[in-house]
Amino acid sequence: MDFVKNIIGKELDTFEKKFSDAVRSKTPLLDRIMKFIIKRKGKQLRPMFVFLSAKLNGEINESTYRAAALVELLHTATLVHDDVVDESMERRGFFSINAIWKNKIAVLVGDYLLSKGLLLSTEHDDFKHLHLLSEAVKQMSEGELLQMEKSRKLNLDEDIYFEIIKSKTASLLSSACAVGAYSTSKDENKCDKMKLFGEKVGIAFQIKDDLFDYGNENIGKPTGNDIKEKKITLPLIYTLNKVDKTLRRRIIYILKNENKKADSIKFVINSVEEAGGIRYAVEKMNAYRDEALAILYEYDESPVRNALEELVRYTTDRKY
Repeated sequence: MDFVKNIIGKELDTFEKKFSDAVRSKTPLLDRIMKFIIKRKGKQLRPMFVFLSAKLNGEINESTYRAAALVELLHTATLVHDDVVDESMERRGFFSINAIWKNKIAVLVGDYLLSKGLLLSTEHDDFKHLHLLSEAVKQMSEGELLQMEKSRKLNLDEDIYFEIIKSKTASLLSSACAVGAYSTSKDENKCDKMKLFGEKVGIAFQIKDDLFDYGNENIGKPTGNDIKEKKITLPLIYTLNKVDKTLRRRIIYILKNENKKADSIKFVINSVEEAGGIRYAVEKMNAYRDEALAILYEYDESPVRNALEELVRYTTDRKY
């Protein structure tokens, strides 16, 4: 990641200041919450993808900074709302907004962030940015609802799984790459190419996230958390399709009735490992990563392309 920051370090520093200005409010309570959010921002992967995609296709400009801010505003808004929906008291090791200020304020904060993103785009006629990101937010909502529906019935197959993660996770990263490319090129073809690139990376990213549930690395969420929440991810889907009927019935029974018991969760994790579910998911993840890199290699080699490749590989090699 150091090489990536060497390529776009100045842009990220400038972005930090611009983003702080973008969320400033005349309401003291909102200002306090915005400062709380900014201090606890994550790795900023999506702004990195915006700036590198932009730089790969032209010269970074004010439109690029607005694109990155829009992505971050919408992403943060969805996280705030997700914590309310999931009744989560933590976000990245800190208290969530709803844990400190309660649900009503958290929902309004999410709405505020969303409105700031909309105004940022409309005030500067960035309608392409707005269209791409609005489509992503729509897909994220659809993906979340589809997952909730299918998880209740425990009848998720591989095609539905990929439909869900393409909508829930990949759509925002896809749009981040697309708006970055469009901000510097104004070229629809380059925008579409980088959108597909981002989608492939986003799918690989989510598979990696799902794999953490079956590992022992210190990644900020307990092992077996997806099982507790009855989320059927790729390693488990593969396993349910491969094991005999008796074991399949046992696993489904645990998901429905014993998904909070430590021994039962361990049994499912061990079953997935033995059936080859982990290996299969890793192979799929690497295949999507390689498809993304194949798109990237259509560009001539350069420090920017190399930084973007490093960022892609980070998504699948990361430890948390």
